[in-house]
Amino acid sequence: MNSTQPKLIPLYTTRGDAEAFLFYPYLFNRNGEWIGFVTAKREVYSVLGEYVGMITNERRIVRKRATSTLLPRLTPPPRPKKVYPPATIPLPPMMSELPHSQIDVLLDMPERLHTVDSGENREDLD
Repeated sequence: MNSTQPKLIPLYTTRGDAEAFLFYPYLFNRNGEWIGFVTAKREVYSVLGEYVGMITNERRIVRKRATSTLLPRLTPPPRPKKVYPPATIPLPPMMSELPHSQIDVLLDMPERLHTVDSGENREDLD
């Protein structure tokens, strides 16, 4: 194993698919592209600093279905280098049912975690 490769922690969907990787504080997609960051309180933010959800003990990203108050936008950390996800990924932990009030972000709202060069709020090129 390459000793310079960081230890990536897989984040799973409720179905058990690894759709994101955490290398604290950065989140990456399956292609190794930066899609967000995590605070010390396990709050997940997009690359634009918008609140996305929370990481659970089961290593899922969830958010409340209805949010009346949004957390303030945070300044993202410096853009990290691309990472290379592992070829093999550990099996997911047993997943409990989510309450109706919560959404699995990676499964139901993956567009909230997009790369810097995509997403509906990206800067126009002109």
